[in-house]
Amino acid sequence: MSAPLITPQNQEKIFVVTGAAGGLGWALVCALATAFIAQGPVRFALVDMDVEALAARARELDARGIDADVFVADLSSESAVAELCARLRNLYGSVDLLVNNAGITHRSLSTQTSNAVIRRVMAVDYHAPVELAQGLMGELRAASGCVINISSMAGWMPVLGRAGYCAAKSALHQYFETFREEVRDEGVRVLMVYPSFVATNIDANALAGDGGRAKHAQSTIGQVRSADWMAGEIVRALMAGKERLFPRDKSLLGAYLYKLAPKLFLRQMVKNFRVELEVGRAAQVADR
Repeated sequence: MSAPLITPQNQEKIFVVTGAAGGLGWALVCALATAFIAQGPVRFALVDMDVEALAARARELDARGIDADVFVADLSSESAVAELCARLRNLYGSVDLLVNNAGITHRSLSTQTSNAVIRRVMAVDYHAPVELAQGLMGELRAASGCVINISSMAGWMPVLGRAGYCAAKSALHQYFETFREEVRDEGVRVLMVYPSFVATNIDANALAGDGGRAKHAQSTIGQVRSADWMAGEIVRALMAGKERLFPRDKSLLGAYLYKLAPKLFLRQMVKNFRVELEVGRAAQVADR
């Protein structure tokens, strides 16, 4: 466990949050504002693709007396991420907190998922967080800052219909678990968050294998938590100096089962997510 996020009183804190216009991203902005505003001035850098929603969120913060800058960026584009990093470096001398929250998923069998969809999921869920952390490393060092990565329990175990998403979250886990130890002595911290099912737009906007919108309903196990609840848990973990946050539900038990008895886990996983196979088979029949 590392030290909690504490900066000198009255020194403006800079919090960069991706996917900030709605869902868990906006819930995190609100929870962070509530938790840290008493320690001194806070400025948010809100990053998202939704121009109108970003502007509305900035107005909401302004009404609370909180400063915010908005950055419209497509995090699936390497050049857009590089440009975003340059703009953030030019504007801020230090970054206290980088929250890599923006994410995208798909609901489609691996054999029915285009390379373009897999590349987009990997770009947003893995490459963008890595490139943002690397691009802002000097500013994170200056503040002895923290990187929060919203990963997933899907990075610990396979889930039918989510092969690309599982791969991206697994890569995110491996990269930043290594990154943490490499930068620990430089004062930069990492909090890895591994949620189970959270009610956000990521699943409502899930991609189909052809890049369109997935039409079938999301399969879940255990309780689906609210974004506000999850944000509160993340902020409490941050303030306590934790390095990892896991859910305490069936998905955590599933992760242990997968490590200890993988065949049993896979049978249960197929049972719980059988709809993915059924949708995929129906699509194959329709294409013939």
